[in-house]
Amino acid sequence: MKRSHATGLLAVLLIGLVIGFLLEIAFAASGAPIVVPPVTLPLTLILLGAVVVSLAWQVRQGSHRKALRRIDPFWAMRVAVLSKATSLSASLLQGAALGIVLYILTRSVVPAVTSLWLAVGTAIGAALMLTAGLVAEHFCTLPPDDDNTDESGGTRA
Repeated sequence: MKRSHATGLLAVLLIGLVIGFLLEIAFAASGAPIVVPPVTLPLTLILLGAVVVSLAWQVRQGSHRKALRRIDPFWAMRVAVLSKATSLSASLLQGAALGIVLYILTRSVVPAVTSLWLAVGTAIGAALMLTAGLVAEHFCTLPPDDDNTDESGGTRA
């Protein structure tokens, strides 16, 4: 599995931004109320990020040479995939939240101020979850293997 790159995450963020903005326009045009993220969403995103980092920390502790116990490689791979999924979904959520913010700020009649701050809070929570997912991906990488390198630092064949 390859680690997430900024270009992929930015592409997903832009997709989320467009979807969030167009969804708000569609709801407003149909007369339905606009989407306002709930108060608990930013807190939930931060909590999910913390859980993913704590799982990845256990993988990191078990992958070092002086580890007291070995970790199950299948469990470690599941945590690595979870951390990648966390970073991708957080990027999508951050884009959607920024799309909602963009919609609210571009209206001539601004909706309630609380809806703006809830969307900004969701974007911040998603950014923290994205950071946690990237840190967890880093924790799930294996340390370099010293057995395959010679004294000059090159790789042996």
